[in-house]
Amino acid sequence: MTKIPFELAEWIGGLPVHRIAIFLAIVLMYLIAGCFIEVLPLIMLTVPIFFPVIVALGFDPIWFGVIIVLLAQIGLITPPVGVSAFVVAGVAKDVPLETIFRGAAIFLPAMVICIIILMIFPQIALFLPNLMK
Repeated sequence: MTKIPFELAEWIGGLPVHRIAIFLAIVLMYLIAGCFIEVLPLIMLTVPIFFPVIVALGFDPIWFGVIIVLLAQIGLITPPVGVSAFVVAGVAKDVPLETIFRGAAIFLPAMVICIIILMIFPQIALFLPNLMK
C-alpha cells in the first residue's frame, strides 16, 4: 500500500505525454478539487500522491509547493466551498454571499496569471531558496 504513490509516479512518468501536459493536468485537478474540498484536506490527500510524480518529472519541489499554495488560495475564494468568502460573509452580515463571491472573482485572473508566470519563470519562486544554498 505504501508504494502506491511511487508506482503511480513511475506510471505517469512513463506516459508518452510531455511533462508540462502532466503538470497542467495536476493543476486542473487542483482547481476543480479546490472548488469542493477545503484546502488542508486537499493538500493532505493529494501531495503524497503528486509529489513523487512531480519529482519524477524533474520539477523542483519548492516550486511545486509555491504553485500548490496559489492553487489553494484559488480554492479559498471559489464557490461552493470558498471558506474565505464565508468568513467575510460572517463579518459583513449585511452583504449577500453572492456579492462577496463576485468581489472575490476579480482576484481569480490575477492568481491564474501568477501561476502562468511561475510556470514560465520558476526562478521567481526559487530565488530566495537558491540564496540559502
